[in-house]
Amino acid sequence: MKTFNIIQQNNSCCTTNNIKAQEAFNDLNTNLPTVIIGAGPIGLAAAAHLVEQNQSFILLEAGREIAHNIRTWGHVTLFSPWRYNINKAAKTLLEDTDWQEPNLETLPTGHELIDLYLKPLAALAQIKPFIQLNSKVVGVSRQLNDKMKSKNRVNQSFIIYIETEDDINVIEAKAVIDATGTWGNPNPANSTGVWLQNEKILAGRIEYGIPNIHTNTKRYANKKIAVIGGGHSAINTLLSLVELQKENPSTKLVWIMRKKSVEEVYGGEEKDALKARGALGVRIHELVDAGKIEVVTPFYISMVKKDEKINIVGTTNGEQTVLTGFDELIVNAGNRPDFSINSELRLSIDNVTESVQALAPLIDPNMHSCGTVRAHGEEILRQPENGFYIVGAKSYGRAPTFLMATGFEQVRSITAYLAGDEEASQRVELELPETGVCSSNLSNQSNTCC
Repeated sequence: MKTFNIIQQNNSCCTTNNIKAQEAFNDLNTNLPTVIIGAGPIGLAAAAHLVEQNQSFILLEAGREIAHNIRTWGHVTLFSPWRYNINKAAKTLLEDTDWQEPNLETLPTGHELIDLYLKPLAALAQIKPFIQLNSKVVGVSRQLNDKMKSKNRVNQSFIIYIETEDDINVIEAKAVIDATGTWGNPNPANSTGVWLQNEKILAGRIEYGIPNIHTNTKRYANKKIAVIGGGHSAINTLLSLVELQKENPSTKLVWIMRKKSVEEVYGGEEKDALKARGALGVRIHELVDAGKIEVVTPFYISMVKKDEKINIVGTTNGEQTVLTGFDELIVNAGNRPDFSINSELRLSIDNVTESVQALAPLIDPNMHSCGTVRAHGEEILRQPENGFYIVGAKSYGRAPTFLMATGFEQVRSITAYLAGDEEASQRVELELPETGVCSSNLSNQSNTCC
């Protein structure tokens, strides 16, 4: 059996290990397809690159349409313009059709991302026949082997179990790219990250993610609403609620987070290279200063309780405090990866971020708060399970700094490697916009340029 050490402590793999990994992969049946799980922007980009590499593939999507998860936040405007949201290989394929490229400097909504780019991409003759919708992957393993078995493991193909409406289907693959993301698997309001029954009981009065306020005015108008979280999702939610507040002045907004001060959330503002992201910081800064939004921070939530209203129990400045009288909670505390479908595979996952282990030093928010991460590819993302890759938001685990363009570079590199072009897989072909100001030393909150 060929053996190899996948991840070094210095985030690089030696040439010998690369050769052994490639040899082990080449021993698999090359007639088998690569299976991509998740037909969102990153999964479809992987498909486009496999077309480019003349490699066979199957693209599995649990939803009834491609990018099903994005539809749930389709009303939200992205802060990165089209320029960073269109994959190069996909663009090349689309340019051979009557597809109209959007203005690269404008900002798409989630719906526009699907309708103007992802749906035309999925409809291409080179991709459409290989997409399977309503196909929920429930498990991935090695042929004839569970997680414990080592003998001849790297030479066995992957087996993917798919739950359809009335049956279980099985697909055999030479490689698997997991692009399932983290959306739909939110963190709780509880600051310790533990899901409590109290919170589950209140499910009808708690929204996770970014709700469409404009289509739910009755639910939120003239109510006392707590928005929980200190990231861009919370800011987007609050900006929509402020618009509602203009027409419904009794609407009271309370922003609860764990930051030492609200100023930490404003980010680079005018200095941010992604102007829309910087504008979020500028606008929320203005609204807080104007008293439109009450800020409670630092506040560590221990539980939520249902009385006539919702009460939030937590700790601030070392003392237990109860925030009372809420009608609705909107929790924007981030998401976490779900590894249940990967439980029979051998993975290298960081125990803090739950990201791909070699990525952790680059993205751990305890060490680094920049909005971008240097481009990385197959070598960083390689798992002990040869031929299996976690990409996209899921590769970042709980870290909140993923950008779509980073995922495009990930799958470009991986698909090059799977096609046998190791030189191309090691190239860096991406330049990302940097956030304007960030903290690289969180212990003293000093601001330095990234």
